Amino acid sequence: MSILIRPALLTDLDQLVALENACFDTDRLSRRSFKHWISTEHRALLVAEQEKVISGYVLIIYHPGTRLARVYSLAVAPTQRGTGVAKLLMSTGEQAATDAGRLYLRLEVSVDNTSAINLYQTLGYKKFGIYRDYYEDHKDALRYQKRIRRYRDTLQHRSVHWLRQTTPFTCGPASLMMAMHGLNRTYQPSQEEEINLWREATTIFMTSGHGGCHPIGLALAAKRRQFTVEVWVNQTGTLFIDGVRNEKKKQVVELVDSCFKREAQEQGIKIHYANISQNDLINAFKSGAIPLILISTFQLDRKKAPHWVVMSGFDDDCLYMHDPDPEEGRQSELDCQFIPIACEDFDRMSSFGKNRLRTAVIIWPG
Repeated sequence: MSILIRPALLTDLDQLVALENACFDTDRLSRRSFKHWISTEHRALLVAEQEKVISGYVLIIYHPGTRLARVYSLAVAPTQRGTGVAKLLMSTGEQAATDAGRLYLRLEVSVDNTSAINLYQTLGYKKFGIYRDYYEDHKDALRYQKRIRRYRDTLQHRSVHWLRQTTPFTCGPASLMMAMHGLNRTYQPSQEEEINLWREATTIFMTSGHGGCHPIGLALAAKRRQFTVEVWVNQTGTLFIDGVRNEKKKQVVELVDSCFKREAQEQGIKIHYANISQNDLINAFKSGAIPLILISTFQLDRKKAPHWVVMSGFDDDCLYMHDPDPEEGRQSELDCQFIPIACEDFDRMSSFGKNRLRTAVIIWPG
């Protein structure tokens, strides 16, 4: 019997819900969820149709702002398992993700789902993690990944352990701890250290709430811990001042900015008042440094917030980042490691605010 793989339609809703109920006892997609995924962007929802009957589907979600895709759900009717439907859905889904510019496809699978595990391994997926107590029935999930677009050069990466920021405002300190630990294994990150670094580097005020971290403040904190640092920033004025409306708070931000710059001069920290290029970052990484880069989260969550990340690798097509903030509903923890950012997307993501601030802190071994 021939199998047609095609995009799902709203007229498929009844069959999709019936298929979901036949395949899963827990963690089911609802009718409302299927309707959402059929109608929204940043996804591929494909069905396998045999004589006008839907025998399977695959739902692949594209992470906005990155070249990652994730197999959110795969289902095949019990009567059609072992007939090649799942393999055909996966291969067609991979092509859809490739056509959408994605580089990696990731998925979770229950530790006891041996048939699915065998399929994924046959298709070239590699296990890279485990989630404990992942499903509603408390079973663990294995994490698998496959690079679905191949290039000549192999991924260049530094051994950078990923850390999660423990507050909403300490992306800079968490990123700095990742870099310093990556360069010197005797350096031990901790939550106390995270807060201390923030206190040393904070701008005091941002758009609201606690202040984020100034690049020169982060550089000074690394210098105090015996690392060699340099800063790239394309503006000579007070950073982040446009995000502060209160005049008294602006005066404080200006004072902090001038204090950081004066101390950096006293400590002999080199500051490049220029745009840092992708080649500059790659060359620093090749020679043993780990860069911290300020990005705008607009490509990720449409919030236009400044956010520090760590460069963890590069190849011909991408720069790879560790993101310390697996924001709920946006990314899982493992999705925050070695995030591929296509080179053509990077310049847009690494520019913040109406003044197009670009800044990076390059950390070297002491």
